Amino acid sequence: MEFVLIFFIGIVATTLGTLAGGGGLISLPSMLLMGLPIHSAIGANKVSNTVSAFSSFYVLLRRKEISFKESFWIIPVSLAGGLSGGYIASLMSAANLYWVAICLLIFAFITSFLSKGSFNGDEPLRFSKKSAPGLYGIGIYDGLFGPGQGTLMLYLFGYLNVAYIKAVGYVRLATFSSCFGAAISYISTGMIIWPMTIALLLGSVTGAQLGVRIAQKLNPKYVKPILRVVTVAIILQLVIENLK
Repeated sequence: MEFVLIFFIGIVATTLGTLAGGGGLISLPSMLLMGLPIHSAIGANKVSNTVSAFSSFYVLLRRKEISFKESFWIIPVSLAGGLSGGYIASLMSAANLYWVAICLLIFAFITSFLSKGSFNGDEPLRFSKKSAPGLYGIGIYDGLFGPGQGTLMLYLFGYLNVAYIKAVGYVRLATFSSCFGAAISYISTGMIIWPMTIALLLGSVTGAQLGVRIAQKLNPKYVKPILRVVTVAIILQLVIENLK
């Protein structure tokens, strides 16, 4: 019964995560409530996100919704950011990490009302003085903490006037890149509970495919309201966790 529940948690969390980020809001607390050790729960999320993120990216690439030539540079930038974030995290307390996350998400929420980006544009994604530091910074955040990484990236791509379906694909590529190294770390340290992880992985892959199909039909004008709701939910959860 636990495996079935985790499978459905993976579907719901990754469908939401594909559309607007914040899937970890569902999967991580749910697994902790089920009694999984925190490192095993985080490791399961990293392993499942690595596979599901690549699967949804590949679907959009195969359908020519996105271009690998346009986006390949995301991989080293996100990896570098993730590694940097992991190092910085080792120097910071957990309480400080929570407040960094809260401040970044509040900043993203406020700028979403000021930004003219609306996902209606169709600008190509270029390596520039805005995109590269933005992705590197979000990669640092992912290495530091994680929840809300996809949401922050969608805000960035909206600001850069990248079309929504392209933004979804590029977020999934960046998520794959940043989670890959983390997944290897958790596997190598023996913290993975494989039966639970595989159940979450199967649900996540299913949710990723469902999320991609919904994203292809979603009107861009609904994206920002969805992002704002997800952002507020992440902020509230982080504040509650930090006050415990």
